[in-house]
Amino acid sequence: MTSNRKFTTVNVALTAVFTALYAVLGFLRISPIIGLTGQAITAAAIIAPIIGMLLGPYIGAMSAFLGGTIGLFLGSLSYPSFAGGIVTAFCAGMIRTGKRAIAALVYLTLFLLFAFYPVVGPAWVFPPETWFQIVGLIILLSPLQSFAKKLLDSQSSTRLMYGFFFTCLASTLAGQIAGSLVFEILAADPNVMMGTWRALTGVYPLERSIIALAAAFIGTGLSKTLKSTNLPPSIGKSWHNRSQSDSNT
Repeated sequence: MTSNRKFTTVNVALTAVFTALYAVLGFLRISPIIGLTGQAITAAAIIAPIIGMLLGPYIGAMSAFLGGTIGLFLGSLSYPSFAGGIVTAFCAGMIRTGKRAIAALVYLTLFLLFAFYPVVGPAWVFPPETWFQIVGLIILLSPLQSFAKKLLDSQSSTRLMYGFFFTCLASTLAGQIAGSLVFEILAADPNVMMGTWRALTGVYPLERSIIALAAAFIGTGLSKTLKSTNLPPSIGKSWHNRSQSDSNT
């Protein structure tokens, strides 16, 4: 009972810290969002998968939601970025906690809604735009993602970074699809969307790869730091699961 209260308190504290961090990083712009004048992809996109892997899919998504809500209120985040962060954190948490099938189902559902969105979806106006999202889905469904999850428990920094990279890549692509779907809902002109999808075809794969790489660097360092303390044994095992495990022993 005492253990449960202890970890619940720490869980709340971590959620508050990452919510605040997510909101602050929303002010640090990385690149403009093509098609949305004045809006940008922010550094919050880098921390989103780490939040999901540390806090778990549900609390991680809630932290991204709360931080994103603050960002929307303060004008630092766009609606596509708001949706993308929540989905990224959720999928990263699902992958890390061994529920890859759920992450894949969310990814595939969002992809189909995005690609075949009436009139302005890329499947109708410019199908090549979806190529890297399809690659991300293949990675998520393949043994490579299973291997990447195992690497997240490695003591080797290099292997740990590989695990982080592929997990963050799949989850950040899921977030990118969610954000693009929101963008479609806000847009209406297929002629405009044709130009937007063409422009994004070569941009978002590089952008998402850089985000995943940055998240891998940060996540690897954070994971090793936490392992050297009396905190989570590895990133991705939520405090809720940790407290349940301790109470059963």
